[in-house]
Amino acid sequence: MAKPNRSRLGLTMMLGAASVVSTAHAGDVERGAAASRQCLACHSFAPGQHLTGPSLADVWERRAGTAAGFTRYSDAMKRSDLVWNDRSLDAWLRNPAAVIPGNAMAFRGVPDAGMRADLIAYLRAVSEGQVKAPNRGLPDLKRADASHRVTGIRHCGDAYRVTTGDGATRTWWEFNLRFKTDGSAAGPEPGKPVIVGNGMQGDRAAVVFSRPAEISAFIGGECP
Repeated sequence: MAKPNRSRLGLTMMLGAASVVSTAHAGDVERGAAASRQCLACHSFAPGQHLTGPSLADVWERRAGTAAGFTRYSDAMKRSDLVWNDRSLDAWLRNPAAVIPGNAMAFRGVPDAGMRADLIAYLRAVSEGQVKAPNRGLPDLKRADASHRVTGIRHCGDAYRVTTGDGATRTWWEFNLRFKTDGSAAGPEPGKPVIVGNGMQGDRAAVVFSRPAEISAFIGGECP
């Protein structure tokens, strides 16, 4: 009886073990879709729709720092030579700061290997058109109703008095009222700012303009 080839037996055992590990960490697209909800705070899956971070549409096999139309990449990200695939995404999702030191992504990472595998499977499926990703969707401020269309702002002491198209005026502590701009297709019409809620307690809001130059020109200084 021939003796077993130890080298071949060892290789077979190693391949078997690798297969078990691979199966254990094979990503599940449905679980990945559920896990991806945490990404929606900063990212969109719609092509070309950038939020705090770049759109995640078509991320698979894309070079890091090159999403078309996104202009807020850190220098560290732009200098990197990473291409997003299984290996690079797994390392990035585990610890972004370790993969690209100095990057601007404020995210500690996903310690669970199974969840990372699920997210990667989902990102690939979305990029390849196998599944339809949710569209976070930004509100269309051009369609705001009268109660949100701002017609006047006065600064008085430590407060702003904001009047809207329905004739109502509300006073806001100046620290709790923010002024923002949105020049996208979903932003307000020029010269027609919109006020939106910006806090769970209802004591904070943001007035959104179409461009920065409108802000100072719109605010009056007369106190009643």
